[in-house]
Amino acid sequence: MDESGGSGQPRPGNGGTTDPEAAPTARPAADAARPEQQQAQPVDGGPATATHDEGTRPGGDEHAAEPDSPGPAHSGGRTTPEPHDATTPSPTPESGPARSDDPAAAPPPFGHDPHAPRSHAHSGADGQGRPPQRPKDPGGGILMGRPFGVPVYVAPSWFLVAALITWVFGGQLDRVLPQLGAARYLVSLFFAVAFYASVLVHELAHTVAALRFKLPVRRIQLQFFGGVSEIQKEAESPGREFVLAFVGPLLSLVLAGIFYLAMQPVRPGTVPGVLLAGLMISNLIVAAFNLLPGLPLDGGRMLRAVVWKITGRPMSGTVAAAWVGRALAIAVLIGLPLLTQSGALGSTAEDNVGMDTVTDALLAAILAAIIWTGAGNSLRMARLREHLPELRARTLTRRAVPIETNTSLSEALRRANAAGARALVVVDGHGQPLSLVRESAIVGVPEHRRPWVNASELAQDLTDGMRVSAELAGEDLLDALRAAPATEYLVVEENGDIYGVLSAADVERAFVKAMARPS
Repeated sequence: MDESGGSGQPRPGNGGTTDPEAAPTARPAADAARPEQQQAQPVDGGPATATHDEGTRPGGDEHAAEPDSPGPAHSGGRTTPEPHDATTPSPTPESGPARSDDPAAAPPPFGHDPHAPRSHAHSGADGQGRPPQRPKDPGGGILMGRPFGVPVYVAPSWFLVAALITWVFGGQLDRVLPQLGAARYLVSLFFAVAFYASVLVHELAHTVAALRFKLPVRRIQLQFFGGVSEIQKEAESPGREFVLAFVGPLLSLVLAGIFYLAMQPVRPGTVPGVLLAGLMISNLIVAAFNLLPGLPLDGGRMLRAVVWKITGRPMSGTVAAAWVGRALAIAVLIGLPLLTQSGALGSTAEDNVGMDTVTDALLAAILAAIIWTGAGNSLRMARLREHLPELRARTLTRRAVPIETNTSLSEALRRANAAGARALVVVDGHGQPLSLVRESAIVGVPEHRRPWVNASELAQDLTDGMRVSAELAGEDLLDALRAAPATEYLVVEENGDIYGVLSAADVERAFVKAMARPS
């Protein structure tokens, strides 16, 4: 989550003296990479992964709400913004970085942070910051297509499981259809591809339901133990959460029924008959496994929705479903090898010796690890969502000093330090903001050169996405930052006045601090 960008501790929005030459400042600020909030819908035991972004930055093709971008309004043709009302309360220690009276605990002067990156000593045209470019695709393997506008990727691990299915199913075909010879492996490979096509249908069911509920879907990924639909926002109600989880197993059951009906006119003991029977059974297994009531499985999300509905608290539902998921993981680890050895799964105890026993134990361990890890990830994501409201743009904003384009870097830093500010906003002759001076670029300029370098040469031009409202908080704030990844953002009031500058590093620190507190 450590995105590049300014360093140094932010200061409270009020307090600190103002320099007579500098306009009073806007408040302390910060930006953060948001961990992606995804509802990963696993199939066949696939984990609920979070890519994290998220993120984040975050990065990737996010569907995020754009923040309001009012233009700054200044009266009297001033070259600097109007000062904030001194009666405006400062952020509290709980909601923003606190000021310390201990000189040893105070942050270093602005522009002298020893932890900031020291690359790029900018001057002239080379110092102009370029807006960060967003990745075109989230990645995750080979892009197979974009049904409903959502990219579908096949992870490299899929080829491993496809080879495994081909080998195992080929051995079964050798007993059922010995006349096929080596051709049985081609039939087995076709089965592996058809099975994962069924998994894709399962995931598309989740995706279509999510899009129907206006929830953005980052991607679908087919991987070793099935598929994952990365849904980036939580459902707004327990009813929608239940539907979103249930449609996947429902489609798997429908596919099993379709394959059963297709078997009826086909003669048993033939290649089509064996393939259809295998696909029917595999889809039944996918549906049954995903209906188990523990996170990260679909049944766990259904249980979460039920508990959420009863208690009125989504966190209670997550905790209950996650602990049931961990219990399931232990049951799979112990129970699957025992069931196999007892012959309850269709084989005799005499057949389950040697490598078969080792394979069963290894498969059980992998499945148990996936379920246990997915349950833990679900708990962490729920805790993240619970703390998101603590991130507020107004309390995280850094105080900023407005400067004109011809102001030297040394003079700009003198004004900022005299005013207790930790950000610089370049404005035109009418006080309209043009760009933000990047802290990482400031630190890269040696002190003896700062009187000869204009601060505006180290600035990044403002784009609409880099203007965020001071009223944004929680998920809305992170959505706005993810929509336009940058290291600093201009924070504005509803009337367009400059409030301050938000730094990505500050938001990240505030997020980590909030996550460290117990729920």
